[in-house]
Amino acid sequence: MKKILYVYVKGGAPLETAFPRLAACGELHVLALSPLPEAAKAIWEPCCTSITVHPGGLTPGEPVVEAIIAHAESIGADALFTLSEFAVLAVANAADRLGLAGAGPGIRVARDKRLMRQAWQAAGVPIPRFRRVDSAADLRGALAALTPPLLLKPAWGAGSVAQLVLTSQDQVADAWAEIEQALERGGQVGMNELFEQNTDGDRLVEEIMDGTTEGWYDEDGYGDYLSVEGIVAKGIYHPLAITAKLPTVPPYIEVASTSPCVLPEELQRRIEDVSRRAVDALGLDTCGTHTELKLRADGELVVIEVGARFGGLLTTRQVEIAFDLDPIGMLIREQLGEAVGYPPAMLVEGGRAAASVAVVPASAAGVPWQTQPFWDPERVDWSTLLSPGSTVEPVPAFMLPNGTQVPEFDPSGGSRNWLGVFLLTANDAPTLLRDCRAILDGMETALATTQR
Repeated sequence: MKKILYVYVKGGAPLETAFPRLAACGELHVLALSPLPEAAKAIWEPCCTSITVHPGGLTPGEPVVEAIIAHAESIGADALFTLSEFAVLAVANAADRLGLAGAGPGIRVARDKRLMRQAWQAAGVPIPRFRRVDSAADLRGALAALTPPLLLKPAWGAGSVAQLVLTSQDQVADAWAEIEQALERGGQVGMNELFEQNTDGDRLVEEIMDGTTEGWYDEDGYGDYLSVEGIVAKGIYHPLAITAKLPTVPPYIEVASTSPCVLPEELQRRIEDVSRRAVDALGLDTCGTHTELKLRADGELVVIEVGARFGGLLTTRQVEIAFDLDPIGMLIREQLGEAVGYPPAMLVEGGRAAASVAVVPASAAGVPWQTQPFWDPERVDWSTLLSPGSTVEPVPAFMLPNGTQVPEFDPSGGSRNWLGVFLLTANDAPTLLRDCRAILDGMETALATTQR
């Protein structure tokens, strides 16, 4: 049986989703470079042939790659795999040196958002105007040269952490200090790049493009951005399906994604084409992809990001439920050199509808909760929030411990605001959308009811 080495650090799909699908394709060995979660351990641990927890103390860069290579050689790994944004660069470098399938040299362009945008600019991919900023002075210059509002973000970040919106020069000093603090807090919970060193100072700003759902969706309630999930196999891009989004909680905190997308096929094909141009410009070899795009007026699109890995949270499970595809299994079989049947074109019609819903201490409109109840979703009467036929499943890996007092909302905290993530399914897309909003807007009251 072929051997798979999974490199674990924080991020990506929960292990109870990933590990059974990987173990179905070969012996699963785990190298944990950060503490493994206790959540759902009874599900994911039996999938593993071996688990090795690295003692820590690795300096970002070559020591991380060397540790991965040494362990891969010791078990005779046939494939390296990770789902974390923070590990993709190190794993790709290790795979390349071992002669195994991986993302290839293009991974650095796909990881550093500054290089990514330069590649897109050269390829004529539609993107917002941007500037790299290495200091507060650079940020002031960017505010003068670009058209506010601008989004300030770390070049190596993920999960919307440390993203700030600026509209005027008098915000610069406070914004520069706030992003420093947000990056430090993210680092404390393991949100650090593993290969490239000293990345916290690498930042960029870009114009915030006006988005709209007008002319795109016939229904109200969807966000003006979405993502395309796909796989690059030996340099050939295979888009699988679109994941729709609910509007972000201001400033840009993602709280819900839904499958299938309800856009007409003609519009989905237009999105598929732009996604292909964006991915192809990065020069990737073999990896999962998660491409985010903004919807604009008059049918225009701009590309926001491409991740050289699958979307986080429950994105792959949504694809599996809605389209009967297993992206994780497909990619690992590709890496193991097995035949994989890809759809001839991106799938646009699905079956049962599924969503990832991340509850934060704010309404869907971004209004912070007025109370700080104790987190205890197990006692919530879900029938008051969900439609008949809908189901909800908590995701242990992304759940605040029961009994914890809900913290105050942190606008710059990104995904650190998540109190709990849930897999929601419904009979159809309209019902799913209704239930997502009911959870986001009704959880504060639902929690309060349990504590009376």
